[in-house]
Amino acid sequence: MNFTFKLITYPLIALLIISCRVQKSSDQNSAGRIVQYLDANIMVVHQDREGNYWFGSWDSGLYQYDGVTLTQYDTSDGLPSHRIDGIQEDDAGNIYISTCHPRSYVCKYDGKTFMTLTASPSHEWRLQAEDIWFRHAFGEEKVYRYDGSTLHELRVPPPPHLSNPFEIYSIYRDSRGNIWFGTNPVGACRYDGASFDWITEEDVTEFRDEGANGVRSIVEDRKGDFWFNTEFRYSIYDSLTLQSEKFYTRHSSIGGLDGKTDSHLDEYLSATRDDDDHLWFVSYLDGIWKYDGTKVKHYPIIEDSTSISLFSIYKDSKGLLWVGTHDHGVYICDDAGCKKFQP
Repeated sequence: MNFTFKLITYPLIALLIISCRVQKSSDQNSAGRIVQYLDANIMVVHQDREGNYWFGSWDSGLYQYDGVTLTQYDTSDGLPSHRIDGIQEDDAGNIYISTCHPRSYVCKYDGKTFMTLTASPSHEWRLQAEDIWFRHAFGEEKVYRYDGSTLHELRVPPPPHLSNPFEIYSIYRDSRGNIWFGTNPVGACRYDGASFDWITEEDVTEFRDEGANGVRSIVEDRKGDFWFNTEFRYSIYDSLTLQSEKFYTRHSSIGGLDGKTDSHLDEYLSATRDDDDHLWFVSYLDGIWKYDGTKVKHYPIIEDSTSISLFSIYKDSKGLLWVGTHDHGVYICDDAGCKKFQP
């Protein structure tokens, strides 16, 4: 494997590997303020059930866009931190914001008030459809499970035969309701409510002196195969795999994002599946790539003749793709190309 992504690993991991703990819960009425522009560093995008968009910034808090007005929230409104790492929603429409700088927090927003939840150390590993899962601080080997009343702080059991410390980089619920944890650097783990099954192939572990990219992204394609931001794909639930000794089968796939076998584009940061079951991948400095099951297509994102550094990709209810960047706000993409989001 070619490891051109040193450029990604060092600046991100240097900022992300922070030891964090959860503070006591607190309430504060939120007002927010109307602003004209998004922060340049947008890490995460979420669309709620009402159609509002939420944007999580690296260092200036949370933004809500209702189609007309852009509102910014920060610590003065009750947020525990200006850095937002994750945004989710429960069945009642409450918004959950997670962060781990300078500490690890999960904050609940009911439309009026931000309340930081207090985590309880727990051994209650359960798999319930209504639960919401959050990453813990990087370097802690932990996750949070919120069951609507208690925020359980859980330590993920390590893979067999590996004693390396690890961090949780991504969490994904698959089509069967199982939860996956993407780690750095010990691979990918599936929790099915009864057991923890690990994939520790070289492409998802990558032990090496200069550091590993880690499993930053997990996505399931239309065939039920899994992609862990490497050049391979993994069959998990097909009939052939279910009859084998392992719980997965690893397949050679498209190679690099450009479809070449010998390519430096063999790792990516984020992925999603569109309404036509095509896969979309975000690379750090090489734009976006679409894979339709047969061929790949490139969508460069360039500003002032310079490739923009990208972070994440998210599909909304209309099928539009929202791309968070490190320095240039948010772009909206579809088959026709990408354009910068202007509120």
